[in-house]
Amino acid sequence: MIPFSDVARAAYCPRQLYYARRDDDRDVPPEARARIDLAFRYPALANAPDATLRRLPIRRSPAAYRRNLARLGERDDYERLVAPERERARVHKVLGGGDGDSESRADPPVPAVVSPGEPPENGVWGPQSVRAVAVAKAVAWERGREVPRALVEYPSVGAVREVRLTTRRKAAYRRALRAARAIDGPPSRVDDDRCSACDYREECGAGRRSFRSLLG
Repeated sequence: MIPFSDVARAAYCPRQLYYARRDDDRDVPPEARARIDLAFRYPALANAPDATLRRLPIRRSPAAYRRNLARLGERDDYERLVAPERERARVHKVLGGGDGDSESRADPPVPAVVSPGEPPENGVWGPQSVRAVAVAKAVAWERGREVPRALVEYPSVGAVREVRLTTRRKAAYRRALRAARAIDGPPSRVDDDRCSACDYREECGAGRRSFRSLLG
């Protein structure tokens, strides 16, 4: 089975995935893990004092962060977001849905991917979109029912973005999955803006931006 992180990394740069596999480098860095953990503390953080928030790895001022969490609290799915049906398994969270064997199904489950990074101005980064599709497909297979959307959480910012499983996104997922499965040697270099802070840029010979900065 291809890990979700491998599929997302293949969407970002197959050559980087090759090096990560070679070095068995799949651990989430401690700072990224600390930011991911914020996604499981929203109620406690919503009214936390400035001193508490300044000790945490958030990416906004305390006042701005509280405002963002207040907006999260207005979401229709907020209660499911803070008390998911399942958490910290292969998927960071699964917001509860109906029983796949029931004649009258409730809303489908909604998986959530938690990112330690910054969101783009709109939507989600491409590798995160691919990872969201991957986890949605895994939950759909597990539950025996369609899962038409997923969420990407950015808890260090206090933002949540929806990812619909459109035809374009599913095609991008399939391309990344094929790339991840096909790697048996170093793929071609990309040598563009992705390379600047890549951990493997020196030995790769390319040079400009980090996968971890986008995905963690």
